This record gives sequence, structure tokens and C-alpha cells, in this order.
Amino acid sequence: MLETSNNDELPPIPAKRYFTIGEVSELCGVKPHVLRYWEQEFPQLKPVKRRGNRRYYQRQDVLLIRQIRSLLYGQGFTIGGARQQLAGENHKEDVNQSQQVIRQVRAELEDILSILKRPS
Repeated sequence: MLETSNNDELPPIPAKRYFTIGEVSELCGVKPHVLRYWEQEFPQLKPVKRRGNRRYYQRQDVLLIRQIRSLLYGQGFTIGGARQQLAGENHKEDVNQSQQVIRQVRAELEDILSILKRPS
């Protein structure tokens, strides 16, 4: 998911629940105005906003920002291409989950059918 080769120079993410935009900027090597812009361009990036409209990012947001940074700066994707790449990964996960549910339901239906076919 995250290209480690492009993020080796980034500091480790501390064990905190919320991060300010300044902290995320330092953790991801991206300026705050770029983070605000990415919020508009990537629907998956939704930091919590509290008093005074201050942004607070969670760990998954920081990981997503690092992934976006890797796609844009490391792999040379455009904003649109990176957006499609992220949407494609989410779609793959959804398809895998759907396939697992279908297999489980099918197995349960086959069990029910075998019960119904038993002689009374």
C-alpha cells in the first residue's frame, strides 16, 4: 500500500490519537497549504474539524497523506491519476469483501439444501 522506498526519510508516526496540521506537515514532508488543497482533491481525506475550524488528523489520515505523497512525488502520478489509484484500491477491497460474503452465504445455503434433502 505505502511505498516505503519513498518514505524512508520521513519520521516515524508517534503513538497519538490526533495530530495538528503542523505536525502532519512535518511527519509527511508536505506544507500545510498543500494538505488543505489535498483535502479538496481527495474525498478520502477528511480530518476532524473542531473549535475554530482547526483540523485534527488521525493516524489513518497521516498514512493516507503519505500514500498520496508517494503517488504524486515518488511515482509521478497526476492528482487525477492518484485519485483513481486510491479509488481503485478501495474498489478492490470492496470486491474482495463482497466475494467472501457471497462464498459464505452460498456455503450456508448449500448446508440448508442438504438438510432439506434428507429423508424424514
